[in-house]
Amino acid sequence: MPGFIDSHVHIESSMLEPHEFARIAVSHGTIGVVADPHEICNVMGIEGLNYMVNSGRHATMNICYGAPSCVPAVGGEIETGGGVIDADDIERLMARDDIGFLGEMMNFAGVLNNDEQVMRKIAAARRHGKPIDGHAPGLTGAKRNKYADAGISTDHECLSLKEGRSCIRAGMKVLIREGSAAKDFNNLKSLIRTNPGEVMFCTDDCQPDELIRGHINAMVKRAIGDGFDLFDVLQAACVNPQRHYNLKWGLLQSGDPATFIEVDNIGPHFRIQRTFVQGVEVYSFNSSVGAIHAQIVKDVETSYPNRFVATPITTNDIKLDISGGDTAHIIYATDGNLYTRHEIVTISGNPLIDTKYPWHEVQKIVVYNRYTPGARPVVGLIRGFGLQEGAIASSVAHDCHNIVAVGSHDHYIVQAINRVVEMKGGEVVVSKNDMLDLALPIGGLISPLGGHEVAFRCSLILDMVKQLGCTMKAPFITMSFACLPVIPELKITDRCLWDSINMKTVTNGHSDSK
Repeated sequence: MPGFIDSHVHIESSMLEPHEFARIAVSHGTIGVVADPHEICNVMGIEGLNYMVNSGRHATMNICYGAPSCVPAVGGEIETGGGVIDADDIERLMARDDIGFLGEMMNFAGVLNNDEQVMRKIAAARRHGKPIDGHAPGLTGAKRNKYADAGISTDHECLSLKEGRSCIRAGMKVLIREGSAAKDFNNLKSLIRTNPGEVMFCTDDCQPDELIRGHINAMVKRAIGDGFDLFDVLQAACVNPQRHYNLKWGLLQSGDPATFIEVDNIGPHFRIQRTFVQGVEVYSFNSSVGAIHAQIVKDVETSYPNRFVATPITTNDIKLDISGGDTAHIIYATDGNLYTRHEIVTISGNPLIDTKYPWHEVQKIVVYNRYTPGARPVVGLIRGFGLQEGAIASSVAHDCHNIVAVGSHDHYIVQAINRVVEMKGGEVVVSKNDMLDLALPIGGLISPLGGHEVAFRCSLILDMVKQLGCTMKAPFITMSFACLPVIPELKITDRCLWDSINMKTVTNGHSDSK
């Protein structure tokens, strides 16, 4: 059958280099991905995009790269990033043959308000005849229509069937997402039956421990198991992405490239037997060719680009002056959801130490700028992680990728952050008696190690996080999205607590700053 396509993914979220991501993905029948490299571009600008494109030339599958439209996602006084891609840059990028689309337009407010830079980026893509990806959580009705009328043609942020239908009515495609944190398949799957030509499958963010177990094939299996017509499922998984993004990767039609997969059956428990890309067998169930190729590529990679100047901190740097009678703005994070609730309370005691307080699970979340020498951490309050006697920290913090940490006590948080600083990027979990980490020296996002090694280390780290009392399936991704100010409701950046509904900063304590 035709090979599967991930219609929206940030390869960097797998923590793997593109060629290593490909080696794992082709084993699941993925023959190509539509990749938005805005994670590494937020760290290093166009230098990061070029790194991904060049590394992707070694990949054993097709990669269609886009030019990120929102680098940084908001910027200005709200957060600090390491890269900027402006409208002039987009004009040049849209003219490149190795750039296939304009990446997700997260600044939907800029679209609705006709922001000059935003509209110039959109106009550049339209002039060059390249699709424009969307990102507009919660947008319906007239606002959705205006967003679509600007030329934006997809959205992967639909959480409900109502949103999905509104998106399709506006003329957009719905990308049904099943990633490591955001899982929308069950809410949107009925669109496969009612609108098979208007939906595609994607992962958006897929961590390595999940990638080694499955990719788009997992969504295909679920859809078949749920009784959807096989050819409707294949249309979403194989056909629609190629047609929408003007790709010629192969659909088993006369004259197409010999790109396809073999499976042992067409039921919900099928297994990939072989994957072919451009006439070359890149995966076989009974072969280790993929592993050999990965090692050859890895040996020639010697330089790891990064942007990281942060220095170690102390517990004095993350003090939070809050006591009884103060107003507390608390980020409420939930598993499997990138949205966070904004809870505002007048507290009766210190929520970090008063166990009689009804939200005694409230903990500190700290964001620390890694790009500016001498920066000071920003401290907020979060609930939902339930960590006991420990902390987690990471340099993966969407989208600017500063250092973020959550923990039960200040000394654990500082220990975890300082280990990330020492590694110039990575993931860390700290307990009373132990520490586990994974270094991410490429942009503070990517490991040069093999996929299975990275997955194994991630699994060890997640097991330790569970031992600390956290029940989230993807705590690091949930923590990282607590930093993304374009998704509702309350977020934290290296500069402020940000109320993304009312578009203003808030402050824990006696008063708010507008």
